[in-house]
Amino acid sequence: MEGMGTSSKMEGSSAPASRRDPYDVLCVSRDSTDQEIKTAYRKLALKYHPDKNAANPEASELFKEVAYSYSILSDPEKKRQYDSSGFEALDADGMDMEIDLSNLGTVNTMFAALFSKLGVPIKTTISANVLEEALNGTVTVRPLPIGTAVSGKVDKQCAHFFGVTINEQQVEAGIVVRVTSTAQSKFKLLYFEQDASVGYGLALQEDSEKNGKVTSAGMYFLHFQVYRMDSTVNALAMAKDPEAAFFKRLEGLQPCEVSELKAGTHIFAVYGDNFFKTATYTIEALCAKSYEDTTEKLKEIEAQILRKRTELRQFETEYRKALTRFQEVTNRYNQEKQSVDELLKQRDNIHSSFSVSNSSLSSSISFSNGSSSKFVGEDSKAESPGEDGNSDGKDKSSKKKWFKRI
Repeated sequence: MEGMGTSSKMEGSSAPASRRDPYDVLCVSRDSTDQEIKTAYRKLALKYHPDKNAANPEASELFKEVAYSYSILSDPEKKRQYDSSGFEALDADGMDMEIDLSNLGTVNTMFAALFSKLGVPIKTTISANVLEEALNGTVTVRPLPIGTAVSGKVDKQCAHFFGVTINEQQVEAGIVVRVTSTAQSKFKLLYFEQDASVGYGLALQEDSEKNGKVTSAGMYFLHFQVYRMDSTVNALAMAKDPEAAFFKRLEGLQPCEVSELKAGTHIFAVYGDNFFKTATYTIEALCAKSYEDTTEKLKEIEAQILRKRTELRQFETEYRKALTRFQEVTNRYNQEKQSVDELLKQRDNIHSSFSVSNSSLSSSISFSNGSSSKFVGEDSKAESPGEDGNSDGKDKSSKKKWFKRI
C-alpha cells in the first residue's frame, strides 16, 4: 500500500536540476509531524496538478518539485538520510515518476498502454478532480457493510467511493478490503482519511496487479505492522542491472503508513486506471477474525522476509567482493594466457630462424662454387687429375658415350 498517490516518486533524471530544500518546497519545518507534511503536500499537489494547469508549463515543474520533496520527507529512511547528509545521501536514480494520463494526449497514452501491455510498470497519478472533490466532501459515498461484496464499472480517471463501518471487535480482529477484476481491468484501491475540513484526504493507494486470471489489490489493517510490496523497485533495478535485481527484490517491501483502523466509518474508493476503457471490479470488506491463521502466517512470513533482506544486504557485500576478485583473477588468467602464447610464438620464431639460416647458408656456399648441385666431396674429386694426367678425360669419354646412346 502506498502513500499519497498523485506522484509519490519520481525518476532521478526528472528531478529538478537545481534542487531546493524539501522543507522549503513544502513550506514545513524540520520538526513538522508526518500529518502536517502530508497536509502541506496535498494542498500544493492540487495547486500545481497538471489537470488544473494544462497551459502552464511552470506549474508542471513545480508539481514535480513538490512530488520529489514529498517522496523524501514521507519516507522515514530517505528523510533520515537527507537530514543527515543532504541530497548526496539519496539514491535519486532509484525513484520512478508517476504519470498523469489526462495530460499525456492520445498518442502518448497509446504508447503508455503498449508499454503496460509489455509488462513495464507504469504508475499513473490520481486525477486532480477526484482528489479535489474528495477534499471538498462532495463525493457520493456508498455503504459497504463488512462481509458483503459490491460490483460495478468505473470510468477511467473516475472513482467510486465506499464507506466501511467497523466496531471495536472488528478493529481488534483486523479488517481486509480487497478488489478483484475478472476482466483484468487496471484500477487503484484508495483509502482516504478524514481531513481537517469536511472532506477526505488520500492516505494510501494500491495499484492492481495481475494474479492468475484476475487483477487484484488489497489493503490489510491488522493488529500488527503490515507491509506493501512496491514491484517498481525491482523492475527499475532489473532495467539497470539484471544481476543486481536479485538483491533488490526484497527492498520493495515497505511498511504501510496506516496499519490499524479505529472504530467508525472509513472511506475507500476504486479508481479507474485503464488507459481507454472503464474498469470492471468487485470490492468487498472482510473481518480478519475468520482468517486468524492466515494473518499469523502473514506476520511470520513478513518477519522472515525482513530478516532475509538484512542477510541479503550483507551477502551482497560479500558477493560484490568475490565478484571483484573473480574479475581480477579472470583478467589475470587472460593476461597470463596471452603472455604464454606470446612466449611460445617467440620460441617458434627463433626455431624457424635457425632452419631458414642453415638453408640460406648452404645455398650461398653452393652458388659461390659455381654449382648448385654438387657437394664439396664431389668438387674435390672432379678437380683431381685422372690417371692419364688429363683431368677432363673422364668427362669427355662420358660425353661421347652419351652421344652414342642417342
